[in-house]
Amino acid sequence: MTKLIGLTGGIATGKSTVSKLLAQYLPIVDADKIAWAVEGPGQPTTQKIAAKFGPDALLADGSLNRPWLGQLVFNDSAALQDLTAITSLPIQYAMFEAIVAAGQSNPTAIILDVPLLYESGWQNICDQVVVVTAPPAIVLKRLMARNQLSKQAAQARIASQLPLAQKAAWADVVIDNGSTVDKTEAAVLKWLETMTV
Repeated sequence: MTKLIGLTGGIATGKSTVSKLLAQYLPIVDADKIAWAVEGPGQPTTQKIAAKFGPDALLADGSLNRPWLGQLVFNDSAALQDLTAITSLPIQYAMFEAIVAAGQSNPTAIILDVPLLYESGWQNICDQVVVVTAPPAIVLKRLMARNQLSKQAAQARIASQLPLAQKAAWADVVIDNGSTVDKTEAAVLKWLETMTV
């Protein structure tokens, strides 16, 4: 029986590092990649976003102007709700299609890599949830560097998500990614051993 394992964390906790490690052993259904496909140039969802938020939401090639949209929704909860209302169902359908496809080879488990797992209710179909954490100071530093954000802008993005401590409290497994990649990999491998039991 294939297990569904939810993988999440806070923004800039290094969830993608853990996802890459896990991809060596188990199939990954990546919500971000699926969202990029659903919200690609010319897609119905992309057209709905442009109709709602105006021409600034699109770049010249028809792709989403993600920096502009991100700036808008991370500072306006109503805009974030509007965006979520447009994108959530198409992404969910595509996610379920990907889960079915990943299950064809009957793996021990399928990893659902979902940044907003708890916020969007995906934990309800998971057999287990793994949360990747890191100390707040490290998260802030990583996010500012990765996205070239001011401290204030980075803090706004962090604040737009459920608190990391809350996610960790709900998790079945917590992986600390605040130190070295080697330590993170050791923690991942230790957890993976439990999957084969």
